[in-house]
Amino acid sequence: MARSLYFSAMNLDIKSGETLAELLLQIKAVSLRPDEPFTWASGLKSPIYCDNRVTLSHPKVRTYLYEQMARLIHREFPDAEVIAGVATGAIALAALVANELNLPMVYVRSAAKEHGRQNLIEGELPHNSRVVVVEDLVSTGKSSLQAVDALREAGAQVLGMTAIFTYGFPAASNAFEEAHCMLHTLSDYDRLLKAALSRGTLTPSELKALEGWRLDPKKWSDRFSH
Repeated sequence: MARSLYFSAMNLDIKSGETLAELLLQIKAVSLRPDEPFTWASGLKSPIYCDNRVTLSHPKVRTYLYEQMARLIHREFPDAEVIAGVATGAIALAALVANELNLPMVYVRSAAKEHGRQNLIEGELPHNSRVVVVEDLVSTGKSSLQAVDALREAGAQVLGMTAIFTYGFPAASNAFEEAHCMLHTLSDYDRLLKAALSRGTLTPSELKALEGWRLDPKKWSDRFSH
């Protein structure tokens, strides 16, 4: 699949992306189950389940993540003034990254609070700040880009987004391009499959199923709905 200008699984290097994919599999932050698919909140069946919050319970993996993310931001967005985490999965990572870079940090709620000041963005965000958004996982891109929109509406300059992992859906690529938001990730679906193959945990037929799911998740899901 051709990569969009605005959507690239751009690792610090190939080795680091594969190393992270291996770590995510080891600690079961990512599980692959093509024969007994998971059910997402949307109702879609999926051969993969990713919960990067598991990384917080593993100090070595947690440290590797925030150090790599900080390096990525320093390299790709050297003018960043504020780190913004997307609630709730990326709040802890954003705080660790901001601390590593010695930058202020805010986070963006999925919806404004219904009481108090009814904040959508928590923390101090000076007008016209140059912001990098930190996300844990990008699937369709919808919720991630809602955070970008909220920051822009609050007067921030969003330089781009970094994330731990992306499935690389074509729909997400199109969404980031339309939003004019560059996305860089530490690892991606292709490197995850490569790591799983190296571990000997996938058969050729399972690999084919996983590759087919990414191309058309709904069509793949429909096979298990009857």
